[in-house]
Amino acid sequence: MTDSPGRAWLTLVGIGEDGLSGLCADARAVLAEADLVTGAERHMALVGGLRAECRTWPVPFASGIDGLLAERGRRTVMLVSGDPFWFGAGSVIARHLAPHEWTAMPGRSTFSLAAARLGWALETTVCLGLHAAPLARLRPHLAPGVQVLVLVRDGAAVAELMAYLTAQGFGASEVTVLEALGGPRERIRSMRADAEAFADAAHPVALGIRFAGNGAVLPRASGVADDWFQHDGQITKRPVRALTLSALAPRAGERLWDIGCGSGSIAIEWLLADPAMQATGFEADPERAERARGNARTLGVDRLQVVEGRVPDGLADHPLPDAVFIGGGLSEALLDRLWKLLGKGTRIVANAVTLESEALLAKWQADKGGDLLRIELAQAAPLGTRRGWKAQYPVVQWSAVR
Repeated sequence: MTDSPGRAWLTLVGIGEDGLSGLCADARAVLAEADLVTGAERHMALVGGLRAECRTWPVPFASGIDGLLAERGRRTVMLVSGDPFWFGAGSVIARHLAPHEWTAMPGRSTFSLAAARLGWALETTVCLGLHAAPLARLRPHLAPGVQVLVLVRDGAAVAELMAYLTAQGFGASEVTVLEALGGPRERIRSMRADAEAFADAAHPVALGIRFAGNGAVLPRASGVADDWFQHDGQITKRPVRALTLSALAPRAGERLWDIGCGSGSIAIEWLLADPAMQATGFEADPERAERARGNARTLGVDRLQVVEGRVPDGLADHPLPDAVFIGGGLSEALLDRLWKLLGKGTRIVANAVTLESEALLAKWQADKGGDLLRIELAQAAPLGTRRGWKAQYPVVQWSAVR
C-alpha cells in the first residue's frame, strides 16, 4: 500500500503458472524497470530476459526478510503466488514496512481459479492455506456437504490430508486435486478421501473437498459435549460452559484471558466462535497446560496461547484482553490485580464452587456491581430400580464490566 505515489520501493507482483503472459501491462512494466527481482525458485523460472538483478528467495521463507529490507532504496519486485494477501506472503512482508514503502499488484488467486474449475461459489466455500499449518484446522469445518478449498505444500501433503479425513470418519469425501492451475501443466483429478492418493501429485497443488461421511461434527453452539475435550475431571461442564460463554459475550476479533484454564474448554470455544478471535490461557499445572494445548490443536484452534505459572504474577506481560474468565485460582489478590490492570469496558466472569469463593464474589458484586447468578443443575441417574435427580455442586457466577 502507498499513500505517497512514487515513494514505494517494493512492489509485490502476483504471478500465476502462465508466467509473464498472465501479467497486466503495468506489472510487466514494473518488472522491466526493476533494479532487483526476487521470488521463490518456481516463480523466478516463470520470468526470463529481465535486465534486473535476479535473486532466488531462500528457504525457509523468514530467512529472506532481512535481505529484502537491506534493499531499501532500490526498485525491487517480489514475485509471489496469485493474490499475495490471501494466504500469501503479502501480510508477512507488509508488517515489516511502513505503509508508503510498498505497493501490490495481485494476480488471480488459486482459490478463484479452483472455484472456476469446480463451479463453486466462493462466498459459500471455506478457503484455507495449510502450507505450514496443521491439518486439524479443518476440524471445525468437518460436516457433510461443506465445501472447502485448501492450499497444501506438495503431493505428500495430499496423502496426509486424505488420511486425516479418513481417520475423522470422512473417508467418503470427494477430493479433487488441482495442480498448476492456469498454466501449461494444469491437471485436475478426483477421488475419495479413503482411496489411495495419487502418487504423482506435484506442487503447486490445491484441493477441492466436499465433505461426506459419518464422522463426528463439532457443534457451533456454545457448550459442546465434554467428551470433545481431554481432561482430568477439572473442566467447566457443558451447561455451565454455555452459560459462562454467554456471559463472556464473545465478539469478533476480541481477546480472552482464561485464568485457571484447565482443559482449555472455555478458551477453545471462544476461539471457535470466530477465526479472528484470540485467547491466552493461564494454568499453574504443567500437565493441564499441555493438555489444553493438545485440545486446542485437535479442535483446530492451535492459536491458543497457554502460559504456565501462577497468577496474578506475569499478567501484565501479555496483551490486555477484552474479556476475562476466572475458572481457577480465584482470590482477593487476583481480583484486585485485575481491577487495577484491566482497561475500562473489559468484561469479567468468575465462577465459584466453594463457600469461601462464593463469599468473595458476593463481596465484589456488592462493591463493584454486576450480576450474581447461582447455577444449580441436576441430572437423572439410577436410584435403585428407578431413577432420581442427582444434584451437582451449585456454581455461583459473577459477571461485571470493569
